[in-house]
Amino acid sequence: MRKTRSLEQWRSIIEEQQASDLTITDYCQQHGLPKTSFYAARSKLNESSGSFVRAKVAKHVDVTEHQLSITLEVGKVNVSLPPTTPASYLGQLLRELA
Repeated sequence: MRKTRSLEQWRSIIEEQQASDLTITDYCQQHGLPKTSFYAARSKLNESSGSFVRAKVAKHVDVTEHQLSITLEVGKVNVSLPPTTPASYLGQLLRELA
């Protein structure tokens, strides 16, 4: 006669098998469980556990290495600028400092 088990019962059985040193085959044989039912229940529990979440890429962002700041040394003065400083501004600054 076929015995119907709830998912909670299967969860307990699967946890018990994992805690034992037995393979699934050996565990099922010792406890009179059909291997196919064991695998089906495990698969169903894995699907319903919500532990896996499929992610969708919404926007691709290129990763760049951290760039060092631009440092100008004029006499005793040091000027640090962000690496994104426009070339036109940098040129104007150099002309003024010269």
